[in-house]
Amino acid sequence: MASSISLLFLSLLTLSLYTTTATTTTTLDVAAAVQTTIDSLNPTSLIQQQADKTLPKNTTSLTFTLHPRSSVHVSHHQDYESLTLARLTRDSARVNSIITKLDFAISGVNKSEMRPEKNAMLKPEGLSTPVTSGISQGSGEYFARVGLGTPPQLYYMVIDTGSDVNWLQCQPCTECYQQTDPIFKPSASTSYTELPCSAQQCAALDITACRSNQCLYQVSYGDGSFTVGKLVTETVTFGRSGSVPKVALGCGNDNEGLFVGAAGLLALGGGSLSLPSQIKATSFSYCLVNRDSKTASTLEFNSATPPNSVTAPLLRNPRIKTYLYVGLTGISVGGRALSIPPSIFAVDDNGRGGAIVDSGTAVTRLQTQAYNSLRDAFTKQARTLKPTTGFSLFDTCFDLSSLRRVAVPTVAFNFAGGKTLPLKPENYLIPVDSRGKFCLAFAPTDSPLSIIGNVQQQGTRVGYDMRKLVVSFTPHSC
Repeated sequence: MASSISLLFLSLLTLSLYTTTATTTTTLDVAAAVQTTIDSLNPTSLIQQQADKTLPKNTTSLTFTLHPRSSVHVSHHQDYESLTLARLTRDSARVNSIITKLDFAISGVNKSEMRPEKNAMLKPEGLSTPVTSGISQGSGEYFARVGLGTPPQLYYMVIDTGSDVNWLQCQPCTECYQQTDPIFKPSASTSYTELPCSAQQCAALDITACRSNQCLYQVSYGDGSFTVGKLVTETVTFGRSGSVPKVALGCGNDNEGLFVGAAGLLALGGGSLSLPSQIKATSFSYCLVNRDSKTASTLEFNSATPPNSVTAPLLRNPRIKTYLYVGLTGISVGGRALSIPPSIFAVDDNGRGGAIVDSGTAVTRLQTQAYNSLRDAFTKQARTLKPTTGFSLFDTCFDLSSLRRVAVPTVAFNFAGGKTLPLKPENYLIPVDSRGKFCLAFAPTDSPLSIIGNVQQQGTRVGYDMRKLVVSFTPHSC
């Protein structure tokens, strides 16, 4: 049995969109990027076909369809521009949710850390499960295909590094949104167990209540979405490779807001109720393929860090366990470091500031001072590109409609210890329609918190070693 959990992703297209031309510039394949936007709107049935495939007996991973974060049903969009606008609206709500949760934690509301119950059967090695992203499912988040209950029933679940509580929709529904799979029926599972109010898992919730000695949970998001129900334990099955019993999760009877497609959420954050914490994983990594592609990649638990990785410190904020902070110290454009004080990316004594890596946020957010420095340096070095009007939260856009390939300035993240991660051009100059309008995929924020989003992560394996406190970035490892 392999010593890692592998979750395979499949997204909508396999294209090599760039080649490096120099240390200061790189080449963006405009034609290929535009074609990808057109192809992404075509109906596909790949998700169900791939997710339902039977694994060969000697395999420890599954292949699934993977699409990016929009949480808007693709069939409702006849063009890529409206789809992009919907994605960015959802993304802004996501960022507001993160900032609100952090502000709430810093305000002085603290939860005691729960110690997970000892369970000799919790062995993360060798488990694997289908994972799919969500464009064709009506969402832009990344989905895992997991079995829940006994006997196991398959469900699409959003994977989220910015959450600590696992949850899914359950019958009977007071209010449930549309999902791809049938809604979970507790009475059909012999392993379903409701937790009493005295359970350690109940004490670990941020928002909880007690009714007839049943532990109730509530998870709310900054966009007004929420899920409410009973806290329970269930068996989670990872394809044919194994299962984990007694995983605590919310069984939501009232689930309202911008959710769509998936049955619920698998939490990969740093809190005690997250999936990595409950299965006692010491590390995990993922590689998010292009948001509109059909290529495959993996999410792995307890796997070794690749030898060619760019590493940075994994930092902790004492005020909140959820978010995964990284030792970001600066940004380079055209091979030159920008004049940004490193303190902009540091967590202060009050728990404010710092930079987190988030799988759910699409567009990287930078403090306004850092963003302005990046934008000004990029536009200065991109004088050959034809500027055009802004788009939604993007204020720096270019008309590349007459070009097939173009040289653009390089952009790189700089980390503590002198490490540098060069970004691919499609990680920071992205199409917003199918007519050749491309925008610089960063946005300013008034919050002291910076967020490295999944557009900038795509095509790079991102790993979190909780034991060594290291974040690793491995380019070309999908």
